[in-house]
Amino acid sequence: MVETMRFALDRLPTDPVLLQKMLLEMADVMERERAELRAAEATVKAQTLRIEKLEHRVARLLRVQFGRSSEKMDIAQLRLMFEEVEAPEPANDEVPAALVAKSARKPGSRVPLPAHFPRQTVDHQPSPCSGGCNGPSVQIDEAVTEVLDYVPARFRVIRHVRPRLVCRSCEQIRQAPAVDLPLPKVMASSALLAHLVVNRFVDHQPWHRQSVIFRRVGLHIDRDVMSRWARKLAWLLAPLGERLFAYIREAAKIHGDDTPVTLLGNGDGSRTGHFWVYLRDDRSSGDMSPPAVAFRFSADRGGAHPAEHLAGYQGYLQADGFAGYNALYRDPKTKAPRDIVEVGCWSHSRRKFTDILEKSPSPIAAEAVVRIAELFAIERDIKGAPPDERRRIRQSKAVPKLEALRVWLETQNRGLSSDSNLARACRYPLNRWQAMIRYCDDGQLEISNNLVENALRGVALGRRNWMFVGSMKGGEAAALFYSLAGTCRLNGVEPEAWFTDVIERIGNHPINRIDDFLPWKWQASKLTNDLEKAA
Repeated sequence: MVETMRFALDRLPTDPVLLQKMLLEMADVMERERAELRAAEATVKAQTLRIEKLEHRVARLLRVQFGRSSEKMDIAQLRLMFEEVEAPEPANDEVPAALVAKSARKPGSRVPLPAHFPRQTVDHQPSPCSGGCNGPSVQIDEAVTEVLDYVPARFRVIRHVRPRLVCRSCEQIRQAPAVDLPLPKVMASSALLAHLVVNRFVDHQPWHRQSVIFRRVGLHIDRDVMSRWARKLAWLLAPLGERLFAYIREAAKIHGDDTPVTLLGNGDGSRTGHFWVYLRDDRSSGDMSPPAVAFRFSADRGGAHPAEHLAGYQGYLQADGFAGYNALYRDPKTKAPRDIVEVGCWSHSRRKFTDILEKSPSPIAAEAVVRIAELFAIERDIKGAPPDERRRIRQSKAVPKLEALRVWLETQNRGLSSDSNLARACRYPLNRWQAMIRYCDDGQLEISNNLVENALRGVALGRRNWMFVGSMKGGEAAALFYSLAGTCRLNGVEPEAWFTDVIERIGNHPINRIDDFLPWKWQASKLTNDLEKAA
């Protein structure tokens, strides 16, 4: 090495001008190499961030597809990382009463069979007295064993016979009028149509699977025929769907969300369509107005669609941070506020941190989840309370925690790479802070949009089975059936019984009395009729 350096020094020019020129050239080369190194480092950093984003996205998609779709966390374990937190909180926003009851039940205990199921009694008489006395026997008690049986569903054909009669005296010919079918020229009763719709949009059975099931008992109804019947039925029930959406728009607060679905094109491949959902449900604030949900379908996710759906609406819209909603809240040019007021969703914000934790440990994300969980703990204590009480407790308990959370998020964000997922998670609530804390100023509002996300679960489950929507009309029909079935579920109405009765009667029902078929009114009328029959 020494010899090499001596050889290099021996070759240096002795002329000062030449030596200076050589040094300048070497300096230029080194500067170019430094610039190339900085560019390479920037490229590596950008690629590393991109890899992190892609890994984050893949992990999330895999979890949604094959694992838990919920972001529920073990908050008690996370709290061990922070001594200043007082006590552990459960991970989920609320513990359903049914789950508590189920957990409290002793292992192996038997659930009573439903009392409203019909009973068939089979008597088992004992053998004759073995004493040989042949004396009379008196029953002292009895042992009853109930066994749940299943009667397979069966088809039947109803023959409507209309004889033509002629009067022998005046030769007048008489015949009963033709039977009103639910759908003209469709050989299906209201019960069969209701069964098809409930199987498809409540139990998530695709048309082709229903067709296969029917073929097992010798009935051949092609899936295209079922789809065509459903579109005709949607046309019949459309006024009821419009009335349902009008009822939702009467509320002071609406929850909104959307979800994608594959939409087949006319021979030109597929694209991504969207179901939009709007929910009215104020039971958490003590308002017992019936809850309702309405779906709409579109061929894309443009902001023009929610603008059309909510045109003329005045009130609160609780939704995620989708940019397509922005024009609902503020004029795009003047930024002046409009009649719809934005309400943020803390579940959506929390999910951004739990997605990070699902991929790798992160103390910052973990503390964010803990802090947000404390806000949800306050909500559990005031669920069902009147709006004024909810506002008072939020102002005293939630507002200080929110202010501390804002300061903490700003501090963490300043020390993070702006392109990282963690920085994005911190910025999400900060960029819409007034919307995120608005629920503290009005007791009618909710801390999250979980109510409407629950309404979308049926679409998510069905999408795994039927995978795509065949046409725009098919998507619009599906949106209607999801609206009606979802509202039945929210009001505890058995959907197949409701669809059967409404399909049977709506064709001859006065349009100005369409409210009679709203699920909660239908249920109340049914209970009244049942009581009158029992009296």
